[in-house]
Amino acid sequence: MDLPNHGANPQRLYKQAGISLPQQILDFSENVHPLGPPSFLAERWPEMLELVGSYPDPDGEPFRTAAAKFHEVEPSQVAAGNGAAEVFTWLARRYRSQRVVLVEPAFSEYRQTLEAENVQIRAIQLKAENNWHLPIQNVRSAIPGCAALYICNPHNPTGVLLDIKTLREIAGACLENKCELVLDEAFIDFIGELASFMPFLKNFPNVIIVRSMTKMYAIPGLRLGYAVSQAAMIEQLKQGAAHWNVNALSAAIGADCLWASAYRGQVIRAAAEQRRKMQQFLAEKNCTTSNSEANFLTFQLPDPGMSDKFFRDLLKAGIVLRHTESFRGMDGKWFRIGMKSAESMEKLREAIAGWLEAN
Repeated sequence: MDLPNHGANPQRLYKQAGISLPQQILDFSENVHPLGPPSFLAERWPEMLELVGSYPDPDGEPFRTAAAKFHEVEPSQVAAGNGAAEVFTWLARRYRSQRVVLVEPAFSEYRQTLEAENVQIRAIQLKAENNWHLPIQNVRSAIPGCAALYICNPHNPTGVLLDIKTLREIAGACLENKCELVLDEAFIDFIGELASFMPFLKNFPNVIIVRSMTKMYAIPGLRLGYAVSQAAMIEQLKQGAAHWNVNALSAAIGADCLWASAYRGQVIRAAAEQRRKMQQFLAEKNCTTSNSEANFLTFQLPDPGMSDKFFRDLLKAGIVLRHTESFRGMDGKWFRIGMKSAESMEKLREAIAGWLEAN
C-alpha cells in the first residue's frame, strides 16, 4: 500500500488505502495526548485576540526567553521555529551535500529534508532482536567523515530511551570526530527533564538539541518547536530562516506552557498508566512490544504475516494505528500506538482481542 509518511491525517490514510471512511474514527496514529492544552489557554483566549492585529517578534519572543530560562541557558542559545519540522529544514541546509548518519527506523522528516539538500545518508539499523538498542560501537564506526549524527531520544517509533551516560559517550565520540550530534528530544517531556541532555550542552559544543511543544502541551495546530545549542551555532542555523517564522499566538502561549508543571505531571502519569496497561494486554496476547518510556509504543502481532490484513480490518472498524511502512527496518510488520484516553484505549484492546480471536 502507498500510505502517508505521517500519522494524524486519517482522511488521507483512508483515501490512499482505498477504504471507505467510517462514521466514527479512533485515531491512535499520532502522539498528541488526549487531555487537551493547559487550562489557561481557554481562560485567556479572548485576550489573545489582540495579538492577531500586530506583527510577531522576529525572534519568537516571549517564547525564546521563557525557553532559555526554563533550560537555564542564554536566550542567544535558543532559536524558535515553526514546529520542530522547520528546525530540521535548517539543519538539512547546514549539512548540504555532506554526509550524515541516521539511526533507522527514524522520523521520516530527517531523511526527507536531508535528501532535499543532496545529503549523503549513512544508516545505522536498529534491530528488534536487539530490543532496538543502539550499540555504541556502531556509532563509532559510522561517524568518521560525517558532518552530523541524528538521534531521537526517546526513540521514535519505539519509545526506547538512551541513558545520559550513553549519550555522553556518543557526544564525546562525535566531538573527537568533528561530527555534530543532533539530538531530537521531541518526546523527552513524557519522561521528565532529568532525562534531557540539556545540562551537558556546555561540555559538548557539537550538540544541537531539538525540542517540540506539540506533544506535551497538545498544541499541534500552533506549530512551535525550538533548537538549543551554543550561541554561534544557533546564529548559523537561523541564517536564511523566514522573518516572523513564529506567530504571536504560538510565542505567547508557548511561553506560558513551560510553567505548567502540575499539568505536565498529570500528562506524564496518565500516559505512563495507559502505556503499562497496553503493554500488559499485548504481552498476554503473545504480541511483541517495544520497551517504550514515551507516550506511545510499538508492537508486532504473533504472526507478522497477518499485519496487512490486521491493519486494514482495524481501519474498516474505525481504528487507526500508525503503520510502519515508512519506518526502515519495520516495513509494515510493526504498529505504533499513541496513548489516548482510558475509554479509547479500552476500545482499542477490545478491537485487537476480537480480531486475534477471529483470526
